[in-house]
Amino acid sequence: QVQLVEAGGGLVQAGGSLRLSCAASGRTFVRYVMGWFRQAPGKEREFAAVITWNGGTTYYADSVKGRFTISRDNAENTVYLQMNSLKPEDTAVYYCAAPANPWNPWSDYRQSQTYRYWGQGTQVTVSS
Repeated sequence: QVQLVEAGGGLVQAGGSLRLSCAASGRTFVRYVMGWFRQAPGKEREFAAVITWNGGTTYYADSVKGRFTISRDNAENTVYLQMNSLKPEDTAVYYCAAPANPWNPWSDYRQSQTYRYWGQGTQVTVSS
């Protein structure tokens, strides 16, 4: 059974940093694109960042570009999201996600429907 487990969320002041992790089990995602999404209260889930299987390519939402960094450790089957210069508008539940298949050139990895597997989410709250 595939499981994605996020950790590292919490309460932080504006300007602070957090590092989220997403540990995968039940399958190796070494060859998979992995993504991070977030959902703020009353809003739809939105794309935050994505990383290719070898970490060679990353892509970020404009709202987090320059502040967040996605990375992965394939030996540990873990994906990370380093979040710096946090703002109150970054407050959300953060989810990691994996698609059903390693790579599909026709898939849009910024879209949540591309992903099959989701973690339970970790709450990030940024106070002003």
